[in-house]
Formats: sequence, C-alpha cells, structure tokens
Amino acid sequence: MKFFKAYVFLLMIIAASAEAQTAPDAKMNQFVSSLMQKMTLDEKLGQLNLPGAGDITTGQASSSGIAQKIEEGKVGGLFNIKSVEKIRDVQKIAVEKSRLKIPLIFGMDVIHGYQTVFPIPLGLSCSWDMQLIERSARIAAIEASADGICWTFSPMVDISRDARWGRASEGSGEDPYLGSLIAKAMVKGYQGDDLSKNNTILACVKHFALYGAVEAGREYNTTDMSRLRMYNEYFPPYKAAVDAGAGSVMTSFNEVDGIPSSANKWLMTDVLRKQWGFKGMVVTDYTAINELIDHGLGDLKTVSALALKAGVDMDMVGEGFLTTLKQSLKEGKITQQQIDMACRRILEAKYKLGLFEDPYRYCNEQRSKTEIFTAAHRKEARETAAQSFVLLKNENRVLPLKKNGTIALIGPLANAAENMPGTWSVAADFKKAIPLLSGLKNAVGTGAKVLYAKGSNLTADSALEERSTMFGKSLGRDNRSAEVLLKEALAAASQSDVIVAALGEASEMSGESSSRTDIEIPDVQKELLQALLKTGKPVVLVLFTGRPLALKWENDHVPAILNVWFGGSEAGDAIADVLFGGVNPSGKLTMTFPQNVGQVPLFYNHKNTGRPLAEGQWFQKFRSNYLDVSNDPLYPFGYGLSYTSFSYSDIKLSGNAVKKGGTITASVTVTNAGTAEGKETVQLYIRDLVGSITRPVKELKGFQKISLKAGESKVVTFNITENDLKFYNSDLKFAAEPGDFKLFIGTNSRDVKEADFKLL
Repeated sequence: MKFFKAYVFLLMIIAASAEAQTAPDAKMNQFVSSLMQKMTLDEKLGQLNLPGAGDITTGQASSSGIAQKIEEGKVGGLFNIKSVEKIRDVQKIAVEKSRLKIPLIFGMDVIHGYQTVFPIPLGLSCSWDMQLIERSARIAAIEASADGICWTFSPMVDISRDARWGRASEGSGEDPYLGSLIAKAMVKGYQGDDLSKNNTILACVKHFALYGAVEAGREYNTTDMSRLRMYNEYFPPYKAAVDAGAGSVMTSFNEVDGIPSSANKWLMTDVLRKQWGFKGMVVTDYTAINELIDHGLGDLKTVSALALKAGVDMDMVGEGFLTTLKQSLKEGKITQQQIDMACRRILEAKYKLGLFEDPYRYCNEQRSKTEIFTAAHRKEARETAAQSFVLLKNENRVLPLKKNGTIALIGPLANAAENMPGTWSVAADFKKAIPLLSGLKNAVGTGAKVLYAKGSNLTADSALEERSTMFGKSLGRDNRSAEVLLKEALAAASQSDVIVAALGEASEMSGESSSRTDIEIPDVQKELLQALLKTGKPVVLVLFTGRPLALKWENDHVPAILNVWFGGSEAGDAIADVLFGGVNPSGKLTMTFPQNVGQVPLFYNHKNTGRPLAEGQWFQKFRSNYLDVSNDPLYPFGYGLSYTSFSYSDIKLSGNAVKKGGTITASVTVTNAGTAEGKETVQLYIRDLVGSITRPVKELKGFQKISLKAGESKVVTFNITENDLKFYNSDLKFAAEPGDFKLFIGTNSRDVKEADFKLL
C-alpha cells in the first residue's frame, strides 16, 4: 500500500511538472487560436508579409509608402528600420489603426554587434572561446533591443571551405563541431533564458541550407552534394542552433538536390520540422521566393504556392504570398490549413517576444540613451577583438614591439576607420571606429614617434576599388601616382626603427556578393610591401582580411604577420594591445589558408583517396597531388602562434578500448616553455580508420583553451565516449561502428601527438 501511494504521488509530481511546462504553451495556443478566429484571409496573408522599411522617417510614419498596408493588416513585420522613435511611430499604426491591432515584429541584420561592433564572425570564431562569443551576442541583443529591434538575422552558421566565397567572413569557418558550438553560443546570447524580457531578441539561423558550398565560391550559385555530406559535414551547426532553441530559420538562396531551398519541402518540413522538431517560424532571405522564377520553377503565383507548401512562413520583400496566395487557394493549389499554420507560427513568435502584452516593450527611450555603445561594452569589444587575432609568423621575435623609437605605419588600411567594423556592420557609426593609426598613437603616447604614410591605394584598378569599398567604406582614393605614394612611404620608412604595414582587403572585399578569384593581397599593396622589405628595416605585416588569403610570398619574406581580420569598432586599440604585448595573441585559425587559389576548396577534414600521397612526399606520379605545388596548406586549421611557446608530452590513455556506453580518457601535459604568460587551445582530433563508408582523415572532437604562466605545466584531459565516434552511415542512421581509431592531440590540426584505441 505504501508503495502504491508513493507511486501515485510520483505520478502526480510528474503530471504537475508536465502541466507547468505546457501551461505557457497552452495559454499561447489559446490566445493565438482566438485571435486567428477573428482574422480574415487577407489579414492572415498580411502576417506572412515582411517588407523592408523603405522611406519611413521619424515623425512621418503615417505618411510613408507602407503605412496604408500596415493599417490594412497587410504587413507582419518590417526590417532595416532602427531607433526607438521610428519603430514606435510605425508600431503605433499597427496597434492603433489596424482592425485587429496586431503588433509588428522588427528585424535587422545584427551580425557581429550593434553599435558596439565586435570582430567579424570568422574572426570571432578564431577566439575558440564560447563564453566570449556568447557574450558578444548578448551585448548585441542588449543594444539592438534598446534601439527597438527584437529580431536578428543571425547567426550565420554555414560551413565554408572555399576562400573565394566572400560570405565566409560572416560564418565560423570549415568545421562542423566547432561551428555547432558557436551556433549554440550565439543563439543563447541573443535569446537568453527568457525571450519575453525586453533585452533579448529572436535569433534567426541562416542560411538553411548548404549555402557555404556554392560552386566556384560564387555568391548565390548552385550547390550540389550527397546527403551523407549534408548530414555529416554541413547540417550539424544548423541542428545545433535548432536544438539550442532558435526561434526562426532563414532559407538559403541555393538549391538542394535540385530544388531551391525556399521551395524544398524535404528540407523545410521533413528535415527541419519532422526530424529536428523545429517549431519556430521560417522566413525567406531577401526576395528568395521571387528568385525561384529565375531558377526555373514557374511564375510568381506558382513559386509562392510552392514555398508555402514547402514550409515557408514569411516572405521577405517579394510580396508573392500577399498578392498570389488568395488566388492559389481558390484554385485548390494550396490549403487554408497551410496558410493558417504559417500565420500561427508568426503570431507565436510575436507572443513569445511579449509583443501582444506590450507592443512598445522595445521602445524604451531611456534604454536607448544608456545601453548602447557604452564604455563597458566597448571595453569588452576591445578585449574580444584582441583574442580573435591570429599570429601567423614571428621570425626573430620581431613582435611584440617596444614603445620607444620611431615606428613607420604604412598602408591603405592604416588610417581607415570606416573599414574597421568590417562587413555587415549596418548599425555602426563608422566615425567612432578606431583606426590603427589612432590605436598606435594611443598606445605609445609620448614614448615613441609614429610616422604615417598611405603608401598605395587599395588596388591599381579604380573600378575594383569602388566595388570593394561600398556602403560608406571608402578608403579615399588618392589620385597621386603610385610612384609618388611609394616615395612618401619610403621616406617615412627611412626614418623608422620598425615598419608596420597595414595591408590586405577592404572590409567590403568580403561579405555578401563579394566573391574573389584572386585571393592574394592586391597588386599595388604587394609592390609596396616588397619595397618596404628592401629597406632592411624589420617589417610587421598587419593583415586585414575577411577570408583566408594566399600569402605564400609574404610568408616566405615577411618576418612577422599578424592577421587581425576586421576587429570591430575598437579595432585600432585592440591591435595595438597585441602589437605591443599588452595582450599575448592566442587566436587559432578556423579556416585553412591555402598556398594559392588553385588549392581551393581546401580543408583539414578531407577524405583520403585510393592513391594518397605518401607522408612527407611533395610529388609522386600517379598519386593524388599537383605538379606545381604541394598538397599542404600554408597555414592549417587550428593554427596560431603566441609570443611564448608550448610543448606537448606524449598522449596517455586510460585504456586501449572504448566499450559501448563506456569512456576512456586521453591526457597530455602542456608546458609553457617560453618566457611570457600565454593562452593555448589544446585540440583533440579523431580518425575512424575503417568504416562502412569512407571517413575523414581527422575530425575535431574537443578542445580546451588554457592559460599558462611562463614555465607552468598543466595536464589536459579529454573524455572519449561512443557518442564521439558516431556518424551518419549510408542509411543516414547516426551510429558508431566498432573497430580501430586513431586519436590526435596538438596545437593545430597538423602538429599533433598520436595514440591508437578501439571501439568494442
């Protein structure tokens, strides 16, 4: 009897817990269902419409071109509008003048910070610090929400292995394991623990799916791959973001299995919703439904119906849903249930954000004055930027620099404040960004003299420079001859003790629609660098880039190379922190750097061939290699130097086999063998030596970022379980296969210690 009572009591606790968990959902469902019963078909279709903000200005929302549509209930949300004043004006039309007073949702591309701009995402990923990355998203959410925004089109989690693709700058590199952890951290940073709080915003995972694998690295191009590759290599970061609770997903422009994403029911419904359990809303990318016409799927009415049936809920800009679905419904091409489901998901997102409770919850003027671009946020952005920089070379310990003597700062990126925030920094005030010139002067004060010369333009081709410096990012092209600019630079160099060359890409040479076939440092800049090296003075190349560049010549000839990506609004000071040793660089590459563009796409976790090149060999006839260059990258995945050095002991395993459900541990002793305190990212890789399908030569399965004082040692331990060895097999089942494995631990994907074990 006692057992029965205890059992009943336990059931009551479980039931109460379930009720507590489902009560908010039940309340939301009841609210949304009640609202939808009052909605006309036109009003439901209006919720599916996401136009751009257009010509709305403060105080003139009611006279804007879109105001009438909002009044008529034909708009579900707006994007690319910011400031509390503007958003309040527009929201007022929706909740006071439309029939059902349904609030709008306001979205923006808040990609790597709001007004306080953090490093571009590719740079941010090189910190390998999930707390730092999550915190950057949290600050972005605080600032964006304080300015009226409640929805961000971020994170971009596309795996990218092609340096030609400009949008590599917006993602986290080539690895699915690391990319998954970053996706999770970003979602948590944006959405926090409670979406109804007024300082959290809805995340939007993009671009679903496979967008980073566009052919030839050309933007918006075709993608084609096996489902094995999708599930094992490209899907994991999207799924991780969904598992982390991301509230929305954005379709990609490319096709998947011959069907563009926005019309792909297998992708949007079978995978996203049925396999992964996603319950949020799906929005297209900009005019993606309309672009299905050029893909060859039919006219606007036809493709709009295809998108809705595939599982798309919201149409960004194209208005195909708004203008054609009513007729498609009459013709039986779509169902009322499909329209209702899309409408419901959008209303649910608004409900979760608390907009029905208070449509103006993101319109707090006091927050907009006190929580944006604060000193505390800028301090964090500066510290974060310094953690993202990657030291690629430091021959003869040229770095860190001393704060005395004369420093010549030369290059078109040396005093380019507008470029420091990087691509997709739409809310930034470029005038407040700190260029390298200011950073150096701030750092040395009166202790050293800083001489500046531009040295060259971005490139000899003025038309290319114009295409590469859009959106207010001009470098101010100097119309003097290349000879005059070079002479001026050499004059400054001749007076210096050390030369800092600020070279590379402009910030808009990477990003959306910024693909490149030539990924070397532009022509005139390379000529400038060659001339500076001929002076015999020590040269430090401070490299600005949004992608891996081909730096074979630079690596062979320049003594020190510091890759600083685009570090954000505090870039100049952060770079100076590292150049002068205030911060010891600890960034590690998350994309492989090729020797030349002909090796691209290049990535560490590739498959072996039936004719692999023998280890240590440069060329063998009838083997998988090139005639003119080795297979090796210039800098491998996970690579990055420090102002100190780290040594690794051999690997110690707790056993030689993992049993199903069991664990073995692998440990190494890492020692700071240098003279400065530093951080090291210890990386664990595994290889499945025999499988039912071919497996990569290495796969990242863990890492730990540690800090060691000079001479200090630490034992770093990893636990390996059966789950770490699972993959999607030819039946697309996620399972591990018994057999032999190799384990690697080291400072990057190339320089590792090895050990062997089995899965029983």
